[in-house]
Amino acid sequence: MKIHKEGYGILAISFAIILAVYIIIFLLTGWCLFCKITLAVAVILLICIARFFRVPKRTALIDENLVISAADGKVVIIKETEENEFLKQKCIQVSVFMSLNNMHVNYFPVGGEIIYCKYHAGHYFMAYYPKASEKNERTSVAVRTDGGKVVFFRQIAGFIARRIVCYAKEGARINQCTQVGFIKFGSRVDLFLPMDSEIMVKVGDNVRACESVIAKLS
Repeated sequence: MKIHKEGYGILAISFAIILAVYIIIFLLTGWCLFCKITLAVAVILLICIARFFRVPKRTALIDENLVISAADGKVVIIKETEENEFLKQKCIQVSVFMSLNNMHVNYFPVGGEIIYCKYHAGHYFMAYYPKASEKNERTSVAVRTDGGKVVFFRQIAGFIARRIVCYAKEGARINQCTQVGFIKFGSRVDLFLPMDSEIMVKVGDNVRACESVIAKLS
């Protein structure tokens, strides 16, 4: 299992803490049943943390006319909305919620030029909260495709997530399905698409980053 670089530090710290606690327990109790159970729990905990930072192999679907899912998870919102941060116009919002069980690497849904990138401090409401897109800690990115379409999206922290990592740099050219960042322990990605896009998913669908088609651009 490949581990994302954002997990190295957390795994090292977790291992050190768990090891120290286990050594103390072993010195106090010896190799008893309680010590054996503690060891099993420690191993399971480390495996769970490592699994959260996993980077599974994906066969990326590359097509300049398609918007590919930026995250693993479940589609929780599809609606027409007014995007007032950058686009300043009506668009179609598609939101994908990532549970703790999902892989949490995020990818560029389209390729092209990054024309906007901004970090916003904020709250940590549940990601299902309708206003999480505007109230929670988030990073906003806009990409202009070679076909002239602009796709705007946000990485959004949730109730558990407390750290957003974003690699996007304004002015850079990026390829579709390359890594845009990581949301540590959560939580949601919002896509804001042109009104003439053909949406290919529905609320409740489970999608996979780099593989699931969210929409077709006209």
